[in-house]
Amino acid sequence: MSVTRFSFEQLTVGAADSLSLEVTEETVTGFGRLVKDLNPVHLDEQFAARSIFGRRVAHGMLAAGLISAVLGTKLPGPGGIYLSQKLDFKKPVFLGDAITARVEIMEKNAHSGRVRLRTWVENQDGHLVLDGQAEVLVR
Repeated sequence: MSVTRFSFEQLTVGAADSLSLEVTEETVTGFGRLVKDLNPVHLDEQFAARSIFGRRVAHGMLAAGLISAVLGTKLPGPGGIYLSQKLDFKKPVFLGDAITARVEIMEKNAHSGRVRLRTWVENQDGHLVLDGQAEVLVR
């Protein structure tokens, strides 16, 4: 994965970038163990079959974490300080899905050195699974 570093001056409103991830058994179980979220809707097929989803779903924060990866490695890139994130979960992410986190600069504040970005995640069918906004301090 390439890592890009931008100065505040180099950032432009409308600039966008993305990062994709295939959601696998290993991804979901590893994430669950790492963050200690062992909810069986994520880890147990029989339990999940009785849930509103009808099958296992990935952790919502796994998709949100992919946004963090875009912000930290691509746009605005290394050195940015992630200050806030609003998240609206729209659809579940299932094992086997390929998700893409996207960010787009909506606003720059030269006085504070902050940028506001639209952040969202889509699945392989282009369906919005997560929508939000982030604020990042760029020095």
